[in-house]
Amino acid sequence: QLEACRESFDEAFNAILSCYKSGGKLLIAGNGGSAADSDHFTGELTKSFYFNRALEPELEKNLESKFGEKGKELASHLEGGLPAIPLTLLNAANTAFSNDMDPKASIAQLVQVFGNKNDVFIGITTSGNSDNIIKALMVAKAKGIKSITLTGKTGGKSWDLTDICVCAPETETFKIQELHLPIYHAWCLMVESELFE
Repeated sequence: QLEACRESFDEAFNAILSCYKSGGKLLIAGNGGSAADSDHFTGELTKSFYFNRALEPELEKNLESKFGEKGKELASHLEGGLPAIPLTLLNAANTAFSNDMDPKASIAQLVQVFGNKNDVFIGITTSGNSDNIIKALMVAKAKGIKSITLTGKTGGKSWDLTDICVCAPETETFKIQELHLPIYHAWCLMVESELFE
């Protein structure tokens, strides 16, 4: 069923991998169920997903040298992770900005604050038309930040604003969301297998 978006899927994976190899991070956002997906996606990246990720040897060594047995024990309870921020779940920042400024620009505000040239912004919008995601894509483009949009069949307004549009081949919201899950799970598996032993 996802063969229809294979080319954009691969292109997005390569952008995510390049982001991490260059020391960047993912900024992820969506609304409603897509906000939950942005949190879910982040959770899979910041800790082990399919197999155990070893902690960086240098950090493990530093913990032990600075804190002895307690540091060694702590290191044994940590694992490798990849930086990702679910922007829609930063409640204090989003509500403060929404109260004082344009609520539909709150994600754009966070992209301009957190985003750097090696990062990737991933907007999840089943219609491709969510105003707050559109505004965030505008900021990403203005800052030279690579963008990926996970949408439904048509791509909506985001099609012309994003660098890579991955269009799940469905038109109903819940069906699109059901296809977004295997897409970002596959990215997590692929990135993990590339960056960790």
